[in-house]
Amino acid sequence: MTHFMEWLYIHYIRPEIQQSDDSEYKEYFSLLTDGLTVDQRDARDRALEFYACNGFLLGLRTGAGLHSLQQREDIL
Repeated sequence: MTHFMEWLYIHYIRPEIQQSDDSEYKEYFSLLTDGLTVDQRDARDRALEFYACNGFLLGLRTGAGLHSLQQREDIL
């Protein structure tokens, strides 16, 4: 993962995820934490980081692709 994505995850994505801990998902997040060893929690956090960043990048690519399609329709 690039340094930018690491920075983005730490300063934007992770706080957004932690904010959702206060929502109706709090119970589900606690199920993912309770009963895990320290190593398992670290593995869960790394997996969450990976999937959150890749989901963010997919959104950027999809948006760019849709924008490109819209520009093509404007030309035609």
